[in-house]
Amino acid sequence: MDRTRSGKLGLGVWALIVALLALVLLTFLPSPYVIQRPGPVYDTLGTAKGADGEQVPLISVEGAETFETAGTLDLTTVQVVGNRERTPSWFELALAWMDSSKAVVPLDSVFPQGVTTEQRDERNATLMVDSQHEATAAALNELGYDTGAQVVVVDAVADSPADGVLEADDVITAIDGTALTSATQLREAIQAAGGAPVQLTVVRDGAEQTVEVTPEEHTEGDKTAWLIGITLRTDYDFEIDVTIQLDNVGGPSAGMMFALGIIDTLTEGELNGGKDIAGTGTIDAAGTVGPIGGIRQKLYGARDAGAEYFLAPADNCDEVVGHVPDGLQVIRTATLDESLAALQVIADDGDVAALPTCDVAGR
Repeated sequence: MDRTRSGKLGLGVWALIVALLALVLLTFLPSPYVIQRPGPVYDTLGTAKGADGEQVPLISVEGAETFETAGTLDLTTVQVVGNRERTPSWFELALAWMDSSKAVVPLDSVFPQGVTTEQRDERNATLMVDSQHEATAAALNELGYDTGAQVVVVDAVADSPADGVLEADDVITAIDGTALTSATQLREAIQAAGGAPVQLTVVRDGAEQTVEVTPEEHTEGDKTAWLIGITLRTDYDFEIDVTIQLDNVGGPSAGMMFALGIIDTLTEGELNGGKDIAGTGTIDAAGTVGPIGGIRQKLYGARDAGAEYFLAPADNCDEVVGHVPDGLQVIRTATLDESLAALQVIADDGDVAALPTCDVAGR
């Protein structure tokens, strides 16, 4: 009897030792994943910490009359736990899997092979600056200002259709005789051509000329597009000076909320009716709202910051359905005009329940 008890006790001790060893391994063994969680929330109508550590207006305007605002128009962010140098442990991943406000995603989807953390941060900083320019253009276009948009070639990819035809700093003013005001318009026109040669009107060194480029079909995953092999930027000559101050935040996803904040600053009355509203989405100068990453984490961040309503890009609706935290109403939007219309209903205490939302039938 004593021998049996001793045997069982020995097995129990070994089981405990094995469990402790497994816990140690799970705690320190690297994984091929990172964790996304809600990041800081910033009110585009409020202040943010400047480079010197002092609080400054997140949006400031010179050259035009500005107006008092109320409530909030929050932009939301996502924080990533882990990188290529240090990935979360399996124990951390297990805890994240059980937290609906967090997501466990493959390392390569956030930190691609061959790209360092510093390179990723630099790229995200560039995207943030570009999004601020596009947001300013979208807001000023909405308000009737002339933004003086010019589509400029950054470079032509070697051995692409544009190689030897287009050069850095070429200004593309038209495609097939239609005047251009944005890089998005050029890309759409190339897709519409379906592979047929396109005539581009170009200003190079002050002289205008016409060049012909034949797009090539390019497939990545399940997506196919016609490309001519150039990278572009859109330069603007704004009538007024809009400064957006937000350090240590990267990526293009704040564009729509920047645009709404600029419009509210430049128009009389309260765009949001004094209520607390958050949102996310890229934006281009034409006011098209595009999808972003980490929307589930942004929903939780908005709710925790006190937002009552959340403006979500229509193309993210599949990720929104079934994941809206209690206390937050999601409103679907695809354009700046739709976002403004939704804000008008909210400000007027209208039928908010009738606004478009993300659902299985309506996306």
